[in-house]
Amino acid sequence: MAASSATKWAYLLCTSLLIMIICIELTECTVTYDKKSLIINGHRRILLSGSIHYPRSTPEMWEDLIQKAKDGGLDVIDTYVFWNGHEPSPGNYNFEGRYDLVRFVKLVQKAGMYMHLRIGPFVCAEWNFGGFPVWLKYVPGISFRTDNEPFKMAMQKFTTKIVQMMKYEKLFESQGGPIILSQIENEYGADTQAYGAAGHAYMTWAAKMAVGLNTGVPWVMCKQDDAPDPIINTCNGFYCDYFTPNNKETKPTLWTEAWSGWFSDFGGPLPHRPVQDLAFAVARFIQKGGSFTNYYMYHGGTNFGRTAGGPFITTSYDYDAPIDEYGLLRQPKYDHLKALHRAIKLSERAIVSADPAFISLGTYEQVHVFSSKTGGCAAFLANYHINSSTTVRFRNKRYDLPPWSISILPDCKNVAFNTAQVGSKTSLVNWLPTNVNRLAWQTFSEDVSTVDSESKMTVSGLLDQLSVTRDASDYLWYSTSVAINPSEFHRNVVPTLTVESEGHALHVFVNGELAGSAFGKEETRKVTFTGNANLRAGMNKIQLLSVAVGLQNNGPRFEQWKTGVFGPVVLHGVGRGSWEISHQKWSYQVGLKGESKNIASPMGVSSVDWTESSLLGQVHRPLTWYKAYFNAPQGVEPLAIDMKSMGKGQVWINGQSIGRYWTVHAKGSCTGCNYAGTFQPTKCQTRCGKPTQRWYHVPRSWLKPTRNLIVVFEEIGGDASAISIVRRSFK
Repeated sequence: MAASSATKWAYLLCTSLLIMIICIELTECTVTYDKKSLIINGHRRILLSGSIHYPRSTPEMWEDLIQKAKDGGLDVIDTYVFWNGHEPSPGNYNFEGRYDLVRFVKLVQKAGMYMHLRIGPFVCAEWNFGGFPVWLKYVPGISFRTDNEPFKMAMQKFTTKIVQMMKYEKLFESQGGPIILSQIENEYGADTQAYGAAGHAYMTWAAKMAVGLNTGVPWVMCKQDDAPDPIINTCNGFYCDYFTPNNKETKPTLWTEAWSGWFSDFGGPLPHRPVQDLAFAVARFIQKGGSFTNYYMYHGGTNFGRTAGGPFITTSYDYDAPIDEYGLLRQPKYDHLKALHRAIKLSERAIVSADPAFISLGTYEQVHVFSSKTGGCAAFLANYHINSSTTVRFRNKRYDLPPWSISILPDCKNVAFNTAQVGSKTSLVNWLPTNVNRLAWQTFSEDVSTVDSESKMTVSGLLDQLSVTRDASDYLWYSTSVAINPSEFHRNVVPTLTVESEGHALHVFVNGELAGSAFGKEETRKVTFTGNANLRAGMNKIQLLSVAVGLQNNGPRFEQWKTGVFGPVVLHGVGRGSWEISHQKWSYQVGLKGESKNIASPMGVSSVDWTESSLLGQVHRPLTWYKAYFNAPQGVEPLAIDMKSMGKGQVWINGQSIGRYWTVHAKGSCTGCNYAGTFQPTKCQTRCGKPTQRWYHVPRSWLKPTRNLIVVFEEIGGDASAISIVRRSFK
């Protein structure tokens, strides 16, 4: 009996795979849908998908990541399209390197997989400015994501360009390519109320515009309950078993984001989602008639450069995904989900042939049965109790169910999988040393005293940081001068300075010396500095270095959010007691001298005079650049740079930006974790009391065999002598 069942299950799996391979290799395939599922080349399909964002890994990693997703039992790769990466300035497009979208899609096709292309072009995604290019904010008369002609014109132009690129390369399924779905807009439903009638008009326009592009495949809108036909509205969330589309007689039930974990922000703990609960959520969705599940993320990757949004989102976008940030398999999450996918595929024929019949087996116990004359039978036995195991009877047979679990019976008899019974061991991260642990550093310090003299703009009052920098740099200098008579000092009173800022970090200099720093928090995003001011009789220089840590990436009218110093800026303890200087003349300087000379690149590194000296006694030096050279470590394991000894800043390898680092310690509750019960990001956390992120991914493809340049810019002070390159592995 066991042998015959195994043979039957293997046959069903092979049949499903053969259908997909034949369809992909045909000159043309059709993708339609009914209330049960997507229909590809005439066959209803239960599809399992995973998000892999091409800019969050390197092209050299893509093929391996895609193959691991396929080996894990997935049918589909899902990705957003990142407008700000593809059109950094109006009409100037970038489809190279990590932004080579066509190459990525063709690798998906090469693997024999499908693609869901989520054009948006708003993506949210914890990505800088929600994926919109910053120049878009300064188009005259524009207002984002509403019934606004300048915005609709720009959005349609970019969406059309992406669609035309895909058509030219014959990448839509209707042309024989892998793309079976596309998404327009993204999670707009939650913001619709803020825009009122104009929001509804915009959503309707976006749907009509997308359909009019004639891709030959369906379009979806996630979290958009009023998506008009033929757009399919879909669900995002930790659980989507409650969800039904807005026309359940004609549209399938699709889950575009099954959150496999959660993102992390500097200063917060790392969230982890137990795989037992994730598998339970997917099984719940399928047993209720769901037919498409996409893991967000299946591989999270890295926010290289300044791509992290938020603000305060970490450089790591690991997301506790089945494939970790470095491309390694996270166990038991990967293998347990692989086993789930196998059980679902064995049940596919029954699921797409029949509607589920619900049977209550007790207060917390129930079964969903898919049974038809032509499609066989599959059953999902569930125990919703969060503490107690139970035994149920189904069709005269006893089944043991752990708490908060579902057993899948692809033949309505034998258990192929239980969501709570994990067979794989937990993989533990192992950081291994390399020969790169003592680097010969040279230093270069920013000259604070010359900032205002090099300024190209002086105006009365305080300006929005983004309007000045246009996001060309994280850094903006605000400089002014204050003349103080000796008589204005008060006996036994130390003058102080208070600065209010909208984010996200602030370094205050008085007469060329660092008076102190202040940092915002994810929940408030406000920065307040209060500290002693080293004032003297005569002219005093006050210089404020405002630092962005990623731009706002979501919310109604998020393009209107302010960034930078808006005041008040007040001196205390001089003159009449309080002296507000917010409205006097301020000079502005975008970025750092090291940035303007491009000293992080091999071509620009020699444009300044570096100092060779011992790092002893230099731990607390602010605004300092460090450079060194190293040979590529031997082996093939993924690499990271250990920044535990540093404060806050950025890192480059051979001119390529690893991203922002910040060793701020995580505050939160790390009190253990139980898989059972409704999951929230605060439920299962680690790294409390430790830096949110200590290690930063160094792609091996960025390295040469010898003499690799590493450049670090440190804002507040750190011990560069303790920086090292390490290897990452699981054991």
